Amino acid sequence: MTRLPPGRCARRHDARGAITLLVVAISGLLLLLGSALGVVAAMVVAHRTAQAAADLAAVAGATALQRGRDPCATAADIAVANGASLTSCTVDGRDVLVDVSVRGPRWLGQEADLDGRARAGPASGVRQ
Repeated sequence: MTRLPPGRCARRHDARGAITLLVVAISGLLLLLGSALGVVAAMVVAHRTAQAAADLAAVAGATALQRGRDPCATAADIAVANGASLTSCTVDGRDVLVDVSVRGPRWLGQEADLDGRARAGPASGVRQ
Protein backbone atom coordinates (compact mmCIF):
# COMPACT_ATOMS: atom_id res chain seq x y z
CA MET A 1 0.00 0.00 0.00
CA THR A 2 1.38 3.38 -0.93
CA ARG A 3 1.04 6.28 1.38
CA LEU A 4 -0.07 9.67 0.13
CA PRO A 5 1.84 12.71 1.21
CA PRO A 6 0.14 14.78 3.94
CA GLY A 7 -2.55 17.16 2.56
CA ARG A 8 -3.34 14.99 -0.49
CA CYS A 9 -6.61 13.14 -0.94
CA ALA A 10 -7.02 9.71 -2.42
CA ARG A 11 -9.59 11.10 -4.89
CA ARG A 12 -8.77 13.85 -7.29
CA HIS A 13 -11.47 16.54 -7.70
CA ASP A 14 -11.63 17.56 -11.31
CA ALA A 15 -13.33 20.95 -11.83
CA ARG A 16 -12.92 21.03 -15.60
CA GLY A 17 -16.22 21.99 -17.28
CA ALA A 18 -17.81 23.44 -14.15
CA ILE A 19 -17.61 26.99 -15.49
CA THR A 20 -19.20 25.90 -18.79
CA LEU A 21 -22.15 24.40 -16.92
CA LEU A 22 -22.52 27.55 -14.82
CA VAL A 23 -22.45 29.79 -17.91
CA VAL A 24 -25.09 27.65 -19.67
CA ALA A 25 -27.34 27.72 -16.59
CA ILE A 26 -27.03 31.49 -16.16
CA SER A 27 -27.60 32.06 -19.89
CA GLY A 28 -30.79 30.00 -19.75
CA LEU A 29 -32.01 31.94 -16.74
CA LEU A 30 -31.29 35.27 -18.43
CA LEU A 31 -33.09 34.12 -21.59
CA LEU A 32 -36.17 33.15 -19.58
CA LEU A 33 -36.10 36.43 -17.66
CA GLY A 34 -35.71 38.44 -20.87
CA SER A 35 -38.64 36.62 -22.47
CA ALA A 36 -40.85 37.24 -19.45
CA LEU A 37 -39.94 40.95 -19.43
CA GLY A 38 -40.71 41.11 -23.15
CA VAL A 39 -44.19 39.71 -22.54
CA VAL A 40 -44.81 42.16 -19.70
CA ALA A 41 -43.71 45.05 -21.92
CA ALA A 42 -46.00 43.82 -24.71
CA MET A 43 -48.91 43.68 -22.25
CA VAL A 44 -48.25 47.23 -21.10
CA VAL A 45 -48.13 48.47 -24.70
CA ALA A 46 -51.37 46.63 -25.55
CA HIS A 47 -53.11 48.08 -22.49
CA ARG A 48 -51.98 51.60 -23.37
CA THR A 49 -53.18 51.07 -26.94
CA ALA A 50 -56.57 49.90 -25.66
CA GLN A 51 -56.93 52.87 -23.33
CA ALA A 52 -55.89 55.39 -25.98
CA ALA A 53 -58.32 53.84 -28.48
CA ALA A 54 -61.11 53.97 -25.88
CA ASP A 55 -60.41 57.62 -25.07
CA LEU A 56 -60.35 58.64 -28.72
CA ALA A 57 -63.45 56.59 -29.57
CA ALA A 58 -65.42 58.11 -26.68
CA VAL A 59 -64.48 61.66 -27.66
CA ALA A 60 -65.34 60.99 -31.30
CA GLY A 61 -68.64 59.42 -30.26
CA ALA A 62 -69.54 62.37 -28.03
CA THR A 63 -68.67 64.79 -30.83
CA ALA A 64 -70.83 62.82 -33.27
CA LEU A 65 -73.72 62.83 -30.78
CA GLN A 66 -73.47 66.62 -30.42
CA ARG A 67 -73.59 66.95 -34.23
CA GLY A 68 -76.61 64.66 -34.57
CA ARG A 69 -74.75 61.67 -36.01
CA ASP A 70 -74.57 58.06 -34.85
CA PRO A 71 -72.10 58.08 -31.92
CA CYS A 72 -71.53 54.31 -31.77
CA ALA A 73 -70.73 53.96 -35.48
CA THR A 74 -68.25 56.83 -35.21
CA ALA A 75 -66.72 55.33 -32.05
CA ALA A 76 -66.36 51.95 -33.77
CA ASP A 77 -64.60 53.51 -36.76
CA ILE A 78 -62.16 55.38 -34.52
CA ALA A 79 -61.49 52.30 -32.37
CA VAL A 80 -60.65 50.21 -35.45
CA ALA A 81 -58.45 52.99 -36.81
CA ASN A 82 -56.48 52.84 -33.53
CA GLY A 83 -55.97 49.07 -33.51
CA ALA A 84 -58.86 48.06 -31.25
CA SER A 85 -62.35 46.65 -31.60
CA LEU A 86 -65.40 48.25 -30.02
CA THR A 87 -67.02 45.80 -27.60
CA SER A 88 -69.64 48.09 -26.07
CA CYS A 89 -71.10 51.52 -26.75
CA THR A 90 -73.72 53.19 -24.57
CA VAL A 91 -75.28 56.63 -24.84
CA ASP A 92 -76.17 58.05 -21.42
CA GLY A 93 -77.85 61.40 -21.95
CA ARG A 94 -75.18 63.52 -23.64
CA ASP A 95 -72.34 61.19 -22.61
CA VAL A 96 -70.95 58.30 -24.61
CA LEU A 97 -69.44 55.29 -22.80
CA VAL A 98 -67.27 52.90 -24.80
CA ASP A 99 -65.42 49.65 -24.11
CA VAL A 100 -62.74 48.47 -26.51
CA SER A 101 -60.54 45.39 -26.72
CA VAL A 102 -57.01 44.89 -28.05
CA ARG A 103 -55.44 41.50 -28.70
CA GLY A 104 -52.87 40.77 -26.02
CA PRO A 105 -49.54 38.97 -26.46
CA ARG A 106 -49.73 35.20 -26.88
CA TRP A 107 -47.03 33.38 -24.87
CA LEU A 108 -47.13 30.03 -23.10
CA GLY A 109 -50.84 29.61 -23.76
CA GLN A 110 -51.90 33.03 -22.55
CA GLU A 111 -55.04 34.04 -24.46
CA ALA A 112 -56.14 37.21 -22.64
CA ASP A 113 -57.10 40.36 -24.50
CA LEU A 114 -56.70 43.77 -22.92
CA ASP A 115 -59.60 46.17 -22.48
CA GLY A 116 -60.02 49.90 -22.26
CA ARG A 117 -63.01 51.90 -21.07
CA ALA A 118 -63.79 55.59 -21.47
CA ARG A 119 -66.59 58.10 -21.06
CA ALA A 120 -66.87 61.42 -22.90
CA GLY A 121 -69.40 64.20 -23.10
CA PRO A 122 -69.80 67.88 -22.38
CA ALA A 123 -68.58 69.20 -19.04
CA SER A 124 -71.34 69.36 -16.44
CA GLY A 125 -71.14 73.15 -16.11
CA VAL A 126 -71.42 73.89 -19.85
CA ARG A 127 -74.61 75.56 -21.05
CA GLN A 128 -76.06 75.12 -24.50
